[in-house]
Amino acid sequence: MHLQLGQVPTLVISSPEFAREVMKTQDKIFASRPSLKATEILFYGCRDIGFSHGEYWRQVRKIGTLHLFNSKRAQSFRGVREETVAHMIENIRLASASSLGLVNLSEFVKSYVVDVIARVTFGKAFLGKGVPERIHRLVEENGKLLLGLHLEDLFPSYKWLEFFTGLNAMTMKTFHGWDDLFNELIDAHIHARGGAYEGNSDFVDVLLTFQKEDSRDGAVLTREDIKGILQDVFGAGTDTSYVLLEWSMAELIRNPNVMTKLKEEIKETIKGKSIVDEDDISQMEYLRAIFKETLRLHPPVPLLIPRESTEDTTIQNYKIPARTRVFVNAWAIQRDTKYWESPEEFLPERFLHNSLEFNGNDFRFFPFGGGRRICPGMHIGISNFELMLANLIHHFEWKLPNGMKERDMDMDEAPGIILKMKSPLLLVATDSQ
Repeated sequence: MHLQLGQVPTLVISSPEFAREVMKTQDKIFASRPSLKATEILFYGCRDIGFSHGEYWRQVRKIGTLHLFNSKRAQSFRGVREETVAHMIENIRLASASSLGLVNLSEFVKSYVVDVIARVTFGKAFLGKGVPERIHRLVEENGKLLLGLHLEDLFPSYKWLEFFTGLNAMTMKTFHGWDDLFNELIDAHIHARGGAYEGNSDFVDVLLTFQKEDSRDGAVLTREDIKGILQDVFGAGTDTSYVLLEWSMAELIRNPNVMTKLKEEIKETIKGKSIVDEDDISQMEYLRAIFKETLRLHPPVPLLIPRESTEDTTIQNYKIPARTRVFVNAWAIQRDTKYWESPEEFLPERFLHNSLEFNGNDFRFFPFGGGRRICPGMHIGISNFELMLANLIHHFEWKLPNGMKERDMDMDEAPGIILKMKSPLLLVATDSQ
């Protein structure tokens, strides 16, 4: 579908065949990103991984893939995840005891994700008094600003229109909040490590090893580059992760048979242990199927991150001019009756005993994108999701408040780039331990 959004020619892709053209066959032409005002400001002139371009993007993508977001690095933060989950479970237990069991689960899972990402990024030792609160506030502001409509993005020739919205000023205020925080924590690392970064601790340690002229892979990062990449971690890694936990819990409440089956798998796997750890997670096939089905039905970024064509091209006899903004509608493709049986139903069983994965090779199911722009942080996102969900189900019995029935749940989606629930998920938690 072609749309003219202001001065910007825009293409919406809603079939696997066209998605394959954009993300595989002609990936090189469509691998660029449009210049968007919020990302220009928040991500240091797009010095991050997600929105950068050209040779710099190839360089930082390699750093991210090899040194930050790979499965080995994700596994190295196992202790952080397990400790944070245990702390969050205790907080839910205390909250439920003081409120007749009623908890705002949306707030708890968001807090969990932000805390894990903050610790793997900066290290627990550097998250002193007031720092976690600042991070939580800035993440909240990020989410609102990245959803905002900057008129300059639609009318590049009329930049003065931004004066009437005030979004630029709001975005700059949040940027300075992040910039002050990043500078404080980077300086604290430099002072504490004395220039001896082994790259085996947190993300800041890893990135600081690339400031030296003799750094690995021949890549040299400035401080601004490092801060841009750090902003990527929070800008792309928080809301996308917590909304998956939110939607999965909502679907489990609506589908008690799925909840029961997951409980049985957890009980059989952990064999009487008090908490689910990551060794247990690796044995839970049904849990992984629930993760995939949540991604299919509720992809966190339903239109993926927009792309932009770098030259004139043709897709199946349609002429696509250069600088066309392209959205790939993963939400529509993953609910298309042509490719999915009963696509509106939550059926994790569809992912059991088959080879369908989310690695960007099957264009019926690609919630993390595909091609060279596939999300580099999916290994960390998977780990955060599975451990928390398994422990939520293991430690508590969950039900709707005030006699509500499953059919009464508000499953409406909030408007925006990230597919959030319109209403917070309020549930009654009863300790089952």
